[in-house]
Amino acid sequence: MPPLPATTDHAAQTPEGLARVLLRRWYVLVLAALVTAAACYPALRPAPRYQSSAVLVVKPPRTDNQPNQLTNLQPSLAMVSYAVVQRLRSPAGRAELRAAGVHGTYRLTPRNSGTSATPYYSIPTLQVEAEQPAPEDADRVVQTIIAVYGRHLDALQREQGVPATHLLTVDLVNRPGTVALPPNRTRALAGVGLLGTLTGVMAALWTERYATARRRRRPGPGPGPGSVPGPEVSAPHRTP
Repeated sequence: MPPLPATTDHAAQTPEGLARVLLRRWYVLVLAALVTAAACYPALRPAPRYQSSAVLVVKPPRTDNQPNQLTNLQPSLAMVSYAVVQRLRSPAGRAELRAAGVHGTYRLTPRNSGTSATPYYSIPTLQVEAEQPAPEDADRVVQTIIAVYGRHLDALQREQGVPATHLLTVDLVNRPGTVALPPNRTRALAGVGLLGTLTGVMAALWTERYATARRRRRPGPGPGPGSVPGPEVSAPHRTP
């Protein structure tokens, strides 16, 4: 009895077998290449993205000894600011921001007054960034985040019973400014090309496996018209 042909799974386990399968199903690869080329067009012309950024500062109350609030920025204020940031990063804080209209990509980053190797957060400044498809939307998201941040800072002080004359306040170091983000076409093309190549190879292997299974399910040829039937074998006759 001749051995059965190897299945597609076994044939594609070697580089030579995989190459033979891909050559047989070249039309699948061509179709995948055409679809990938069509998908590259949006990657070459991505939708515009804008980033708005603002820096706020937590200021202590004005006193007789420190009439200029910006000269009395203590490291403890940075801890208070970070406590508010932690609230906004919590699930409840993210839900509150969504309810206020904050969607898309946004970041709240405490300003580092040290180095990347030894971070040191002593100045109570916070950078708020937001990315949106329109510049006015990016500015609106940043302003909404600043407003929610201020409400949380006030709520935190009311919980601690801070008198009104000793409340910390929020001020902007710089107003929200919007810049257009440059598109990263190289990364987009690489991602689309990799996804298209993987999809084409998988589709070629699946097509080969389907064709092989269909050939095996096909019934074999019957006796030809000129074939001579063999002698019938009857059951042995049993005599009583």
